[in-house]
Amino acid sequence: MAIALIEYAARLLPQSRAKWGSAMRNELDHIPGNIKALRWATGCVVAAFFAASADRPRAFADIVKKPSAFLPLAMSLLALAVVLVTLAMFGVTHDKDEGTAAHIWQLLMAGQVPLLFFFALKWLPRAPRATLKIIAVQTAAALAAIAPVYLLHL
Repeated sequence: MAIALIEYAARLLPQSRAKWGSAMRNELDHIPGNIKALRWATGCVVAAFFAASADRPRAFADIVKKPSAFLPLAMSLLALAVVLVTLAMFGVTHDKDEGTAAHIWQLLMAGQVPLLFFFALKWLPRAPRATLKIIAVQTAAALAAIAPVYLLHL
């Protein structure tokens, strides 16, 4: 049982602390008695939990720096910029052909959907509160890019 706990603790450890897992296993060989070994292994699991959680980014500022977080936000802001620049240059037009700007906008808006799904799948289990904040910011940016198109019937 103690060996299984030590192996579990070693799997929990981040890559930067892999040597700790080996040290825990080696130390277990020198502990006499099953109860003391079980106590040692339980302590190793607790230490591994703390070490693993210390290496995980949990703050909004840490997670928003990840490409899967800031790329959809950048794509929404770029889509908004495309709409605003097009409106500033040509005004509101209702042509049969959508034009290059509309196609760029569509690609930017559709292209961020898989990135958002990947971001949510990866980060919601790890840091739910910060992830939901980032998703809210991404949603607001997407709505800001959609609003002029919807309101001006572009």
